[in-house]
Amino acid sequence: MAEPVIMTAAGKAKLEAELDELVNVRRPAVLLRIREAKALGDLRENFDFQDAKREQAFLEGRIQALKETLGRARVVSEEEMNSEGVGIGSTVEMVHLETGSVCTYTIVGAVEADPAKGKISNASPVGKALMGQTEGATVTITTPRGVQQYRIQAIRRNHETTAVG
Repeated sequence: MAEPVIMTAAGKAKLEAELDELVNVRRPAVLLRIREAKALGDLRENFDFQDAKREQAFLEGRIQALKETLGRARVVSEEEMNSEGVGIGSTVEMVHLETGSVCTYTIVGAVEADPAKGKISNASPVGKALMGQTEGATVTITTPRGVQQYRIQAIRRNHETTAVG
């Protein structure tokens, strides 16, 4: 059996919304484009037809991937999110011990990770180092840039990662 895909409720809702959009809006639109392009005649040199078929292939692949991911989804429970230490759904504020710079990350499942938005995977080097840690703990994080040490200043379990939207 395949590994479960761990995610927050918000992450699952986002994937479900994307799947709904692809199945109920984009797929019918592409099928219409294909029908209209076929009506133009010769398909060998029909750019609109070829482009629509490429888009259809992409959409069908994404739909299958989303269905597979959602089929293996395991949403983190409130109890798991309310544990003492850092877990999926926790927002962690930490200070770099050498530079004093402060950074904040929200720990999410791998499919929800978006480092540009401060959402890091529990399976990433930073996520792994933080999981289970408590406020005040010093953590050593090994990344491609080297070994860094941080102190956890705050852990919030405000459940903003569980809100849909």
